[in-house]
Amino acid sequence: MWDYTEKVKEHFLNPRNAGELEDADGVGEVGSMACGDALKLMIKVDEAGRISDAKFKTFGCASAIASSSALTEMIKGKTVDDARKITNKDIAEYLGGLPREKMHCSVLGEQALAEAIANFRGEKPKAMAEGEIVCECFGVTDKEIERVALANDLTTIEEVTDYTKAGGGCQNCHEKIAEILEKVQAKRLPLPEAVGPKRMTNIQKMRLVEETINREIRPALQADGGDLELIDIEGDTVFVSLRGACASCAASDFTMKQFVEQKLQEFVVPDMVVEEVKP
Repeated sequence: MWDYTEKVKEHFLNPRNAGELEDADGVGEVGSMACGDALKLMIKVDEAGRISDAKFKTFGCASAIASSSALTEMIKGKTVDDARKITNKDIAEYLGGLPREKMHCSVLGEQALAEAIANFRGEKPKAMAEGEIVCECFGVTDKEIERVALANDLTTIEEVTDYTKAGGGCQNCHEKIAEILEKVQAKRLPLPEAVGPKRMTNIQKMRLVEETINREIRPALQADGGDLELIDIEGDTVFVSLRGACASCAASDFTMKQFVEQKLQEFVVPDMVVEEVKP
């Protein structure tokens, strides 16, 4: 038995705005009955760009009904732009929380809202239009798994299943989900922060320069057959030497000033200058 909050129970037993909305300005349909959860969200938008009415029809569990009901209450009266900012976290918080295993219901609400607004605007949500199917059982794409994992700080396959259902069927996609989570984790790794006016020791500055070169600069140069070597640092002046294809490239001056120097100014100090040391 799931541990539901009183607000979830209330929206399940007495759902708001259930039914069909005639002449809807935007309609979003996500999920499928074959997958166990389906939601159709309909919105009406007034001349001021506010959502004047919203209704839903859903096929699913108590959490799906409660999430859909809550969503319609949350968006009514808001401008389309403000409504689009609502996330699955907001829906869950509005309900006082959802069981972890039922968080996919709040994600379904966010997806339906995005599709309804896109339909109103004559667009197609990027997350829906792109991506390859990873979970054949529930029709979940790699882009959707990545988006939800980033937005909700997911780190395990079990969490991905709780939030998207992906991996909850035959489990053949578990290896692919693990690969996506590795990419997501790499995106979460902290980048060197711009220090600005904060004073650093020479050792701290050198470490930050090395980190920035290894993380932000060297991979791009190596991808084109080139490389860069850090020679020395004096104050805010960095001395480097280009290697490989970069050393003989006619655009080496551009690379130094428009790429290397700009990256160091962005992640180390704004006044940093790069000087090339010829071999």
